[in-house]
Amino acid sequence: MSKLIIVESPPKAKTIKKFLGSDYEVVASMGHVRDLPENRLSVDLKNNFAPKYAIIKGKEELVENLKEAAAKSDCVYLATDPDREGEAISWHIAYILGLDLNEANRVTFNEITETGLKKGMANPRCIDLDLVDAQQCRRILDRIVGYRLSPFVSQKIRRGLSAGRVQSVALRMICDREDEIRAFVPEEYWSIDAKLVPQGAKKAFAAEFFGNADGKIELKDKENTDAILAELENEQFVVSGLKKGVRKKSPAPPFITSTLQQEASRKLGFRSSKTMKIAQELYEGVEIADMGAVGLITYMRTDSIRISDEARAEGEEYIKQRWGANYLPDKPHKFKTRANAQDAHEAIRPTMPSLEPESIKSSLSADQFKLYKLIWERFTASLMAHCLHDTANADITAGKYTFKASGYTVKFEGFTALYEATAEDGKKEESVGALPKLEIGMALKIKSLEGGQHFTQPPARYTEDTLTRALEENGVGRPSTYVAIVSTVVGREYVIRDAKSKSLKPTELGEQINKLIKERFAKIINVKFTAQMEKNLDLVEDGEKDWIETLRTYYDDFEKILADAKKAMEGITMKLPEEETDFICEKCGRRMVIKLGRYGKFIACPGYPECRNIKKIVNEIDVNCPKCGSKVIVKKSKRGRTFYGCSSYPNCDFVSWNEPTNEKCPQCGGILFEHKGKYPKLCCEAEGCGYERKKEAENQQ
Repeated sequence: MSKLIIVESPPKAKTIKKFLGSDYEVVASMGHVRDLPENRLSVDLKNNFAPKYAIIKGKEELVENLKEAAAKSDCVYLATDPDREGEAISWHIAYILGLDLNEANRVTFNEITETGLKKGMANPRCIDLDLVDAQQCRRILDRIVGYRLSPFVSQKIRRGLSAGRVQSVALRMICDREDEIRAFVPEEYWSIDAKLVPQGAKKAFAAEFFGNADGKIELKDKENTDAILAELENEQFVVSGLKKGVRKKSPAPPFITSTLQQEASRKLGFRSSKTMKIAQELYEGVEIADMGAVGLITYMRTDSIRISDEARAEGEEYIKQRWGANYLPDKPHKFKTRANAQDAHEAIRPTMPSLEPESIKSSLSADQFKLYKLIWERFTASLMAHCLHDTANADITAGKYTFKASGYTVKFEGFTALYEATAEDGKKEESVGALPKLEIGMALKIKSLEGGQHFTQPPARYTEDTLTRALEENGVGRPSTYVAIVSTVVGREYVIRDAKSKSLKPTELGEQINKLIKERFAKIINVKFTAQMEKNLDLVEDGEKDWIETLRTYYDDFEKILADAKKAMEGITMKLPEEETDFICEKCGRRMVIKLGRYGKFIACPGYPECRNIKKIVNEIDVNCPKCGSKVIVKKSKRGRTFYGCSSYPNCDFVSWNEPTNEKCPQCGGILFEHKGKYPKLCCEAEGCGYERKKEAENQQ
């Protein structure tokens, strides 16, 4: 009996085929095969929002191949990913192939391993139409908003713009944060720090000014601080209180989609899109020496921290064998689940908890190894015992004032023997060390006593990972959409990402779009309303809400607000501020400005249409051409690869894939070129020279 299994991707098909054997034919749909066509709304607004689906352009041959394979098979199983999108893909394939929706032909795999596949194949079910309806509802909702709102925004600001139900909320959050930063007024405050040495000791410890017997004193200015410092000049510092204890530090829970993206950004420097691409590879299957193709992690789009009893048992056994039973907690940790989290899938964990990253390193790419190691360590640490700190806190009296000092030492390393999560700013907790041996009544010698001026800081701009966290905490979007949300606002140049700090800052264009949407669509394009829509979609998925009624309620409000906005802004357009350049138009003498056209940015005369002078934007580097002395400019090949050429082209034909520098070759006097890579070096490219040296570390920053 021939059995056909349809999945999304070839790697997943290959891994499944290996485990299920010759009785099964496994083919890939390459993602969605049917969708709403791009060139029109494709939704019948007058007929219960009926979608007008069509085969995706370019997939006609693939669909015919699927039909042929299905015709030759006695039964067909739909094994697309276990989420809304996967369920919708299976539903579309079932429609195309004419499969019976009442037949149990849908199988899902939380992990692509022999155990996971056998469990999935043993429990086929019918396509979950509630799950499909939730996906359809979101897809149609986003199509309506995008296709109705985008033309309005384009008409009022500039052609070719887009706005969306969720992307515009993300943009609003970024712009609101920028407004907070602009409105922020720094407040001055002061501190007094003492370095004190106990009797008979050589090493000083730090103590911070607290206040007096009445409580904490806020030091607002230099005058107040200097007055207290003057009072302290001749005072004896004495230990007046000691408190010792043991502090428990708990491990972080295993990863969900958002926390994986955040931690991979902080620890590995990965963007969210890269993290999800590599995680998909690890889930679908990687060729491992002596094992063949195997899925190394569970499904990577989840917001549940639940793990199976089998995985827990295997992980605990590994911990016991490697570190000992004392590295296991007395009872499993209880992690708090988010209120609106779905529990359809487990947390992201290794499919084989005992499979150490180092043991398979040679079979993985460098990035696959890094991400698998991160997931494996986070999961394993989540099963381990608390880290215990011996803590000490001291009160120190100086006249009528009080200072406080604290310290700790690690009593038992627990889970920190393997892994520690990073803070939001990307830094690990700093060890303050232990306090020296102190006794109540002990006099302390002053090594230094200084006042310090400080200013309160504005809120930080969002980064990709902190925005993801904020979207998740506010209930905006789902695990499968976070990457697309950020990619959209950055890709459309509504937001720019700083190369060093990774912070997200709105552009003038982004702020204008946000201003228009806040003024005219504040009721429906906001965090609270969008979060409520996510809850409604969850209710559709659970079968508790009708998807058509959900659409109708939203659409009626949206259309009324859109009509009001069109009426209020009839004949009004919003002018974008133009960025001036140093170029003077040689035709009319005006200072030229930067404009954005359908093919990107260019320099133009602001006197259009009287003066139509335009120029290309050239990215110069501070290096002269080695052939003619003109400036070197950065260019892009047709495939997007960066190269360097002379600004005097075609009069000068200098070109290089490697970036030229102003350094001279010590052997032949030619210029040195930077060869980038893991180990950057400076090389001379003059024929017959061959000089090269490692690039100095300080020059790499």
